[in-house]
Amino acid sequence: PPASQNEQGSTLRDLLTTTAGKLRLGSTDAGIAFAPVYSTGAASGKSGRTMPNILDDIIASVVENKIPPNRAPKINIKSEIKDEPKDDRKCIQDDSSKLYSDIQYSWICDKHVLWLRDHKNSNNWKLFKECWKQGRPVLVSGMHKKMNFSLWKAESISLDFGNQQADILNCKDSIISNTNVKEFWDGFEDVSKRQKVKNGETALLKLKDWPSGEDFKAMMPARYEDLLKSLPLPEYCSPEGKLNLASHLPGFFVRPDLGPRLCSAYGERVAATKDHDIGTTNLHIEVSDVVNILVYVGIAKGNGVLSKSGVLKKFEEEDLDDLLRKRLKDSSELPGALWHIYAGKDADKIREFLQKIAKEQGLEVLPEHDPIRDQSWYVNKKLRQRLLEEYGVKTCTVIQFLGDAIILPAGALHQV
Repeated sequence: PPASQNEQGSTLRDLLTTTAGKLRLGSTDAGIAFAPVYSTGAASGKSGRTMPNILDDIIASVVENKIPPNRAPKINIKSEIKDEPKDDRKCIQDDSSKLYSDIQYSWICDKHVLWLRDHKNSNNWKLFKECWKQGRPVLVSGMHKKMNFSLWKAESISLDFGNQQADILNCKDSIISNTNVKEFWDGFEDVSKRQKVKNGETALLKLKDWPSGEDFKAMMPARYEDLLKSLPLPEYCSPEGKLNLASHLPGFFVRPDLGPRLCSAYGERVAATKDHDIGTTNLHIEVSDVVNILVYVGIAKGNGVLSKSGVLKKFEEEDLDDLLRKRLKDSSELPGALWHIYAGKDADKIREFLQKIAKEQGLEVLPEHDPIRDQSWYVNKKLRQRLLEEYGVKTCTVIQFLGDAIILPAGALHQV
């Protein structure tokens, strides 16, 4: 700012606009410090360029004018998965055993996912950083050991908040109803207390993002604090993390809902469905990076429920990494959720594939309908095989055990 100005600009935009008039680079009539790299269109004329557009121009210029290798930024965090040279990937895996010998980790899913096995290691973020630059998912196990487990039991949540109203989704027919959450929680581990649908089947229910964001903090302060102190890789995942970019955005940016959200669903009846055609979360993309921690796994009882060994058998039918199969055999581990993850670069192929399947099934495919944005598909095993054979898109299958945190980069597709 000019020397005569005592107060520093409160935002980056303020700082730029106060200096913009002093610098005249190029021939821009508005006296903008950085010449725009795009045209504002014939209709806008000279008056169309205003000071608040400076920051947008800078961002656009960075996007348009690729930074040469010798001017590369020190921190390169990608929010979208790109094709990386195979040599780079091999380099990280070859060198990491020497560079990160003090970190307990493994590679899973054909070396696509990093598994950090010791959540307490303060050096985890160093290896995580290298993977995150390549836009790869990361799994951190054992987070439940840092948490107050009694707070997250279904019985405890029902007791504290059973009188609240919330949207409940029937995953089988996508019908949403607003009801008392006590109904949902009472049936969480007792099938006899679950709702029945028209044909007498037990409803497969999901409590939709209840609570979320500021409501979570206001309604469940003890659980909110327990979650925040237990986040993996706090440098990136904590709201105050020094490498959490969202926390440092100036106030004039519109932020997505960064949560936290409580996601709860009945799961074991999904595993029992024919061809495993239903998920509790259909295939979709998040606009921001996501950390999802499995804080509780209920073991349901009642007629028609798969036994624990039956659930394990269903998991074993999946195309699993050897290390995940080994975890399934470990009696101290409790599997709770099945994830299928795809790289963001495959989104267009997956979209084309699902539109093709919809036509095969006689469904109307409207141009304004996007199967990924609409979250209208759970891609079953047969379709995942066809996706590989016909489009060359490989599914990354991950089992989430109690206490596992799955960290996904923005743009990665996933279903649960």
